[in-house]
Amino acid sequence: MKVVVVALGKIGLPLAAFAALKGHEVIGCDIDEGVVRQVTAAHEPFPGETGLAETLRSVVPSGLLRPTTDTTGAVAEGADLILLVPPLVVDADAKPVWTAVDGALKAVGEGLRRSREERGTTAGPEGTPPSVVVETTLPVGSTRGRVARLLQEASGLTEGVDFHAAHSPERVYSGRIFRDLETYPKLVGGLDALGEARTAERYRRLLNGEEDAADPPVDGVPAPRRPASDAVEVRELGGAEAAELTKLAETTYRDLNIAFANELAQHADRIGVDVDGVIAAANSQPFSHIHRPGVAVGGHCIPVYPRFYLEGDPGATLPAAARVVNESMPAYAVGLLADLVGGALKGRRVLILGAAYRGDVKETAFSGVFGLRDALHDAGATPVVQDPLFTDTELGDLGLDPWDGGPIDAAIVQADHTDYRDLTPADLPGVDAVIDGRDLLDVDSWRAEGVRIRRIGRDGVRRG
Repeated sequence: MKVVVVALGKIGLPLAAFAALKGHEVIGCDIDEGVVRQVTAAHEPFPGETGLAETLRSVVPSGLLRPTTDTTGAVAEGADLILLVPPLVVDADAKPVWTAVDGALKAVGEGLRRSREERGTTAGPEGTPPSVVVETTLPVGSTRGRVARLLQEASGLTEGVDFHAAHSPERVYSGRIFRDLETYPKLVGGLDALGEARTAERYRRLLNGEEDAADPPVDGVPAPRRPASDAVEVRELGGAEAAELTKLAETTYRDLNIAFANELAQHADRIGVDVDGVIAAANSQPFSHIHRPGVAVGGHCIPVYPRFYLEGDPGATLPAAARVVNESMPAYAVGLLADLVGGALKGRRVLILGAAYRGDVKETAFSGVFGLRDALHDAGATPVVQDPLFTDTELGDLGLDPWDGGPIDAAIVQADHTDYRDLTPADLPGVDAVIDGRDLLDVDSWRAEGVRIRRIGRDGVRRG
């Protein structure tokens, strides 16, 4: 197949490289000239994605992956499968800001129009209308109500005749994308049965290579590929809305689960019970899958997609309640610290360990560091921040005051960076109290050094 991947970010670039590794001809498009230059030189523009650097050194020199800033021109060449992974950024209230998605759709639509004008067809090498798929997570109804409409407006063409619009939500985790692409079922939802069937079959070839070709099409509908025993499953969901809702269900479930774990932890603190033992005991039978509590729920997904769900189902009570619980955890951690030091944080210098929302990943989207900073300010403390992944300048650009290495009064572990596991009191001069928000430290050794330390849900005092 000929594949176009639009937006070479942390999801799109590994997806493009993976498709090229499977033997497809791939054009990777991005508006960032710096990213395109690096990929053209077979260099990964961002670190930490397992297997990406080696794959780029293979598929770029061979010509299987060709980077460009010209999305419209790439689509105009003709493609069987056009995959869009632009960021759907959100504002401070987690409301979608469609600028990047709409821009990518416009460029693709203009490419489809040029393809018809210059080549007489929109089809790729296989001779049927291409599938245009947005893998970015979307609110329910977006593929039918926005994606297809914008593509038709930009191209002057008709969805279902000249191209097929579909949704296939990405289901991968940064750092292990190649593995995840070969592990989890790929979900596909189209706007009609033929478009969904064609798109699903193209994904089967994308993910599994071209071996074991499918039976010939019947009445224009492709037969499912005969999978090998280890082939990646591609599941047709019967509509774009079902595919959109499935991704929101996955992530909203996780937010609900974590919120329950956080409420369990707060209750455990009040009654002097170790929540870790409670959760382990509950999960020892097969019907319980309680997650772990923590100081914050951050990232591009879990804090955001429940808001997308609520856009379509504004009367839903559980997702809204879970958001309230999880967004309150940084303030709860600051309250624990105040209790630990006797109730007074005013004038104390408190170090927040970790700006990133997740350990060993240089990302700060909806990170708990911001809630901790604000709650500490409200308590009269002076918050400073350290993170091994960020320079002082970068922290300053995020509105955070970097730690100068001088004495502090207390610390809160916000990110579960590997570097923090071996911290000792000697690394934090003057520290007297610590809230381990990620249950990361060896609390016994810290207590042996005279430091007061507390974990969420694990070190409460039994009442009565």
